[in-house]
Amino acid sequence: MSERKRYVPGTHFRGWARPGPLPPGALSNPEVGPGESLDSISGHFSLFQLRDGHRFSTDDVLTAWYGTTWVPSASTVLDLGSGIGSVGMVAAWRLPGARFVTIEAQDDSVRLARRSAVHNGLVGRYDIRHGDFRDPAILEAGERFDLVLGSPPYFPPGTGAEGDHPQKVGCRFELRGDIGDYTRIAIRHLAHGGVFTCVFPDNQIERVQRAAAAADAVIVRRRPVIFREGEPPMLGLFVMMRASDLPEAWRRTWVEPPLIIRSADGTVHPEYAAVKLAFGFPP
Repeated sequence: MSERKRYVPGTHFRGWARPGPLPPGALSNPEVGPGESLDSISGHFSLFQLRDGHRFSTDDVLTAWYGTTWVPSASTVLDLGSGIGSVGMVAAWRLPGARFVTIEAQDDSVRLARRSAVHNGLVGRYDIRHGDFRDPAILEAGERFDLVLGSPPYFPPGTGAEGDHPQKVGCRFELRGDIGDYTRIAIRHLAHGGVFTCVFPDNQIERVQRAAAAADAVIVRRRPVIFREGEPPMLGLFVMMRASDLPEAWRRTWVEPPLIIRSADGTVHPEYAAVKLAFGFPP
């Protein structure tokens, strides 16, 4: 095996350091606390993160890009298990007219996300709710969304190393819901014709398929993600819709060609360069 670093699903990165113009309503001189960083995430949006805690990843960025690509006219968006806001805020940058509801249970993550929302000028259209998205009281029965996003934890408790920071545990392990719970709640709160987009390990695709079937949903599109050309896919991006919203002939899965992040020589793949442009960064 080569000495180069290999990607592991759930690995989180430092983000971009490129400064950008301040968005309307943003803080001109935000205070970055001890142990924190403020990192660019999408266009002129930045995100507060703990240096040693949970940090946003390629998984999160791709989830937001894929969902907003397939529902570019969404006016209402729900982000389940929203963490520090990485998925929701990329989506908010790409959908400047949409209103958002995000739900997160971890105290530290909610605190950071609320500061990021203020810094990015999102307060008027970005509702961050503190709680477990499985709690029936967190969403009203009639709340419906054009687009639901989710970057679920990938692993059952006890199946791997939990990490060196408590914030990381709930992001990697299924302590407050698994892919089945994410799918069930997402489909329940979709508007007619709405879409649920999520990311999950490609080698666990059977779990996604079972979750969709249990929620009476159809995986209408699936795209494998390869992190280095020539290697097997590590992740899958999924688009689901409520089965009853689709004609019988359309209740099938279209598998797209894999999205390749890096070429065999380690450079950014041309297609991922185009994806980066789509969420506001030079390739």
